[in-house]
Amino acid sequence: MERTALVTGASSGIGQATARELVARGYRVLGTSRSPASLTPRQCTPGVEYLPLDLASDASIEALAERLVDVDVLVNNAGESQSGPIEELPTDALRRLFQVNVIGPVQLTQLVLPGMRERGYGRVVMIGSMLASFPLSYRSSYVASKAALKGFADAARHEFSPYGVWLTTVEPGSINTGISERRTRYLRSDSPHRHDFETMVTALDRNERTGTDARRVARTIVTAIEAARPRPRYAVGSNAPLVFALRRLLPSALVERATHRRHGLRR
Repeated sequence: MERTALVTGASSGIGQATARELVARGYRVLGTSRSPASLTPRQCTPGVEYLPLDLASDASIEALAERLVDVDVLVNNAGESQSGPIEELPTDALRRLFQVNVIGPVQLTQLVLPGMRERGYGRVVMIGSMLASFPLSYRSSYVASKAALKGFADAARHEFSPYGVWLTTVEPGSINTGISERRTRYLRSDSPHRHDFETMVTALDRNERTGTDARRVARTIVTAIEAARPRPRYAVGSNAPLVFALRRLLPSALVERATHRRHGLRR
């Protein structure tokens, strides 16, 4: 049976790699972009139908409702990255981040779930971040948004697994997708956090430049999609099997120090 998959943010990075992997495996793939008409040939994947979607707009999400009725697989990949000391994050920026990273993906999920439930099959994959499990200074808003997305998936999977519909979260570590160039940063000119913030961002950018290829994340996403009983979480990159094992074994204070030292901070 041909399955229909929708991948948000399918013109670059993890979304593009996932769309390509799904096309290669015989899925009918719908991909979203804020402006499909402006995509270059390099951003487009043969076999993918691109649809306009702005996760910051309720109207844009609702306009896709009819196209989502027959979707069997939803990969909530699109999102934004944000950094800044918590005391300096503008409220409007926080609202936008949670709309794009949490509320928008949840709204899409709400639109696909009825059809999945009625057909007795469905997969919803939330693309989270290992930072939700290993929080980092000056990334509080991003960490919180990814933790919220995982929370929705963890709870809702219990509601829908009896219908053959599984929700799961894929948590990438440092991935080489170019997201460093698109991350929004909030820091006052007179901020007392400037030195540590810039140290963290420099390390974060370095880790992402040398991070795991997006294609490896895409293969993990497909593994989750095609599992008979997908696990609640799949982590990939940044030595995920080792660091999650250490997280279970080591005191939390030691894990926190290790996370911060990886980003040039001393705590």
